[in-house]
Amino acid sequence: MSRLPRRIVCLSTETVEVLYALGEQDRIVGISGYTVIPPQARKEKPKVFAFSTGDLDRILAVEPDLVLCFCDLQADIARDLVKAGVAVHVFNQRSVEDILAMIETVGRLVGAEPRAQALVGELEQLIDATRTAAARLPRRPRVYFEEWDEPAISGIRWVSELIGIAGGEDIFAELASRPSAKDRRLADPLEAARRQPDIVIGSWCGKRFRPEKVAARAGWQDVPAVRNGQLHEIKSAIILAPGPVAIREGLPALAHLFADWARSASE
Repeated sequence: MSRLPRRIVCLSTETVEVLYALGEQDRIVGISGYTVIPPQARKEKPKVFAFSTGDLDRILAVEPDLVLCFCDLQADIARDLVKAGVAVHVFNQRSVEDILAMIETVGRLVGAEPRAQALVGELEQLIDATRTAAARLPRRPRVYFEEWDEPAISGIRWVSELIGIAGGEDIFAELASRPSAKDRRLADPLEAARRQPDIVIGSWCGKRFRPEKVAARAGWQDVPAVRNGQLHEIKSAIILAPGPVAIREGLPALAHLFADWARSASE
């Protein structure tokens, strides 16, 4: 008799994405309302929780034998689930290596380790190929990644690492290892302008990036990114979720921006 979990609730989008990628989506009996990848999950699976808030009874109603949580923001619901007698695994992936390790762990939890290893191998090949291509760029752009605008918040660790892999230099790399967004707030918003980024990437956590608002900021007129029209958006769904999508789609998006910038800068 299989002892693997058969009824899994995923309270963040990343584990949903991995289970679908492994062909194990039939085990999912509930998801977070913030799940966006893959799109069909929102149509097929009941939404039983938001992200950090929701009703415990809605989760218990689908009778999970395992709930997959993410980070300290779900510590309270994880505690309540444990008290209710439910098995819980809390992930806390914050780096590219952590993302790959999370995929392997999900694979082990559902008995799909070979498929998980194959997925990790595919992502590692993409990382290696991107790094190799980036090494041929004539120049590395200085990049300001803005996760939120008011207050200004710089990019988290896996984003900073992906910028480096794609051939850029994160101008706030020293802040990237701080997991909490409030700890990545810029004490002085003008500091980003003073660091003279060649490219600004906005990923405003679910709201549309407004390049014209960035260009109109006081003190930004002489920033190279503003002067040269290098203000771009990468949707938060493909780069701020620490799952396969950040590598599969977020990394190529960064690489494309940097290669285009390098070509225009050399003309």
